[in-house]
Amino acid sequence: MLKREACLLRAMARTDLDLVLQWRNQERIRQAMYTDHIITWDEHQDWYERIVREQATMHFMFEYERRPLGVVNVVDINRLHRRCVWGFYIGEEDAPRGAGTAMGFLALERLFAAEGFHRVVGEALAGNEASIKYHQRLGFAREGRFVDHVVKGGRYADVISFALIDRVWQAKRDALAVELFAGDTQHV
Repeated sequence: MLKREACLLRAMARTDLDLVLQWRNQERIRQAMYTDHIITWDEHQDWYERIVREQATMHFMFEYERRPLGVVNVVDINRLHRRCVWGFYIGEEDAPRGAGTAMGFLALERLFAAEGFHRVVGEALAGNEASIKYHQRLGFAREGRFVDHVVKGGRYADVISFALIDRVWQAKRDALAVELFAGDTQHV
């Protein structure tokens, strides 16, 4: 089990760009992303400059024991309707077991408790069973299937949509915290 006090979700910084680009260009990450080509440094810098300017996005780094392990991207933020879309990945292949779930836990806590969202939407490529199970483990409900939604490897691929509502998260969070953080719900 992970130590809650060793987990950190922080804003992405310019100093993270080299590492994030390395992660984004890993084959296992690109297979799960909508963009599957090798991303150039210029493309990556343009992406970062754009997200810094945009009001409808948030981007976080997840660390465990001060080691960056993954990324959470929050886009399509709609404050009126209190909803957003999230995406995520663990970049380090040797991340400790449970790190991805801990990252999701911290991100959802922030989105619901600190940011006040009512609804968080997630998407997964139809063949990405790990992402589908991950969403379900965190309490997301499967809402639909977008047929031929993105082009992957030159072919159209379906996307599964999920959503998590704040009241469902509140009902799930304490049990998940106990499971993830050795029973430590005081610090979550």
